[in-house]
Amino acid sequence: MEEQYVVSARKYRPANFRSVVGQHALTETLKNAIASRHLAHAYLFCGPRGVGKTTCARIFAKAINCEHLTPEGEACEQCESCRAFNEQRSFNIHELDAASNNGVEDIRTLVDQVRIPPQVGRYSVYIVDEVHMLSTAAFNAFLKTLEEPPAHAIFILATTEKHKILPTILSRCQIYDFNRITVNDMVEYLQYVASNEGVTIEKAALNVIAKKADGAMRDALSIFDQVVSFCGKEVTYKMVIEDLNVLDSEYYFRLIDMLLQGDVMPSMLLLDEVLRKGFDAQHFVSGLASHIRDLMMSHDPQTVQLLEVSDDVAVQYAEQSKQCSLQFIFKALELTNKCSLDYKVSQNKRLLVELLLTQLSQINNPLQPVALANSTAPVSQPAAAPKTATPTVRATVATPMVAESATPYKPKLKQMPVFNTGRPTAMPSSAVKTETTKETNTAEAAKGTTTAQQPAVVMTNAFDDRDLRIAWNEVCEEDFVKSSNYCYMTMRNMEPTLEDGCCVLTFAHAKQQDAVKQIEKTVLSRLQEKLKNTTLTMKMVVDSASVMNEVLTPEQHMKSMREKNPAFDDLVRQLHLEFF
Repeated sequence: MEEQYVVSARKYRPANFRSVVGQHALTETLKNAIASRHLAHAYLFCGPRGVGKTTCARIFAKAINCEHLTPEGEACEQCESCRAFNEQRSFNIHELDAASNNGVEDIRTLVDQVRIPPQVGRYSVYIVDEVHMLSTAAFNAFLKTLEEPPAHAIFILATTEKHKILPTILSRCQIYDFNRITVNDMVEYLQYVASNEGVTIEKAALNVIAKKADGAMRDALSIFDQVVSFCGKEVTYKMVIEDLNVLDSEYYFRLIDMLLQGDVMPSMLLLDEVLRKGFDAQHFVSGLASHIRDLMMSHDPQTVQLLEVSDDVAVQYAEQSKQCSLQFIFKALELTNKCSLDYKVSQNKRLLVELLLTQLSQINNPLQPVALANSTAPVSQPAAAPKTATPTVRATVATPMVAESATPYKPKLKQMPVFNTGRPTAMPSSAVKTETTKETNTAEAAKGTTTAQQPAVVMTNAFDDRDLRIAWNEVCEEDFVKSSNYCYMTMRNMEPTLEDGCCVLTFAHAKQQDAVKQIEKTVLSRLQEKLKNTTLTMKMVVDSASVMNEVLTPEQHMKSMREKNPAFDDLVRQLHLEFF
């Protein structure tokens, strides 16, 4: 008859403290307690899944009932109690799954059972697994028995979520915190299992299995069985990453090399290759963040021990970390973390990851800023003309300054002038002053002298009524206008007109004019700047025909409205809206 197959997680479950993986300090404490007979009445084993909590509880229960303990504090495996335990017929060890038996009645049944002393052996051990699943009422029913149990009863509670247990329960137990099992410990134990099963497996493949298990030995053994079922007795690294759908770390090593050199396009092709193989982009970003984190750990000898990789992969990390500056690593971690946070809400997830790769490639190789056509940066003065050249002096026409380039942009301006007066426009005094200044500077330059003062710039850009209204509205929204609410409301309700290069403002009464006159110079200066025309002037007039020219009292306003509208007069009489 063919032997029945048993999964590795059960077949290689530790049967004594010596075979427990990754919990050396904890198992030594338990063995010393058994040897010295300093046993508590209640224990709480807590920690992540698959690290040996229930296994250690069973080993502990077997050892305290063993009739012939070894000098190392292990069960002898030969006495009647040990044989009964190994054959699963012991009446001294009771297990309760609190996930499915979490009510008050279940705990009361357990409490009634505790009163019965053991028929064989010294202690009755009660192992309550997933104890955090008990209801509050069940916990309260358990309190008294847990605090003062019979001398023959020992409780071992196991949980993955200690924070869910009532403090009154915690205070009655000795608490043992189990650690996550390290990658190296799991790799070592998996090698032992593989040799027993006659499986040849590469160490790099074992490292992938250990990392995939995330600190749980039970998960690692389950993954090992899955890999052996896929690969057979000869297991390679390539087969494991294919079976487990794990992205090869070589992709990340290649990608970092590309990013350090500023190669954006090759990194995009590598991302496309990863996505075509069926990997999720978020999985790719998460793996990249972990890779950069491992590079940071490899950068300092004190933190190398925090790497959870095999020795040969650790060498690769050490070599690549030498090429990465800490500035690159810190910035890369910040960008990848931001991408991970934005991934779920992004509408174009692939573009988000491509943008991440672009930003990472620019950390060490930033693009040079390009000069814009409308840049306001000062343009360097041209070299002085030879003495033999005769300079031509003209009035300066101000246009937007542009940076010099091989093919400068020439904007198409409107025809000058926009307002036709029938006579040539006289050059303003400021322009004449500029002309004189430039002639003086030219003469001084011919003598080998320089002047520190730059000539004033005269702007004569063309504009029309529409441009004036747009500029006026923009000026009205500036802070110096909004500082006075009355002035702001006055200017917002006005519509300036253009007459022969002059901005004409018509006010309803003199009070409005006085308010705007206080900021007249600033308003005119801002209009000239926005229209790029320093020849613009401003004139204020009060409409003498306006009824608002006269400031009326409230009584006068009421009288005027009643005279204009008889219906309003009737409303005033009906509602008795008279002034007192």
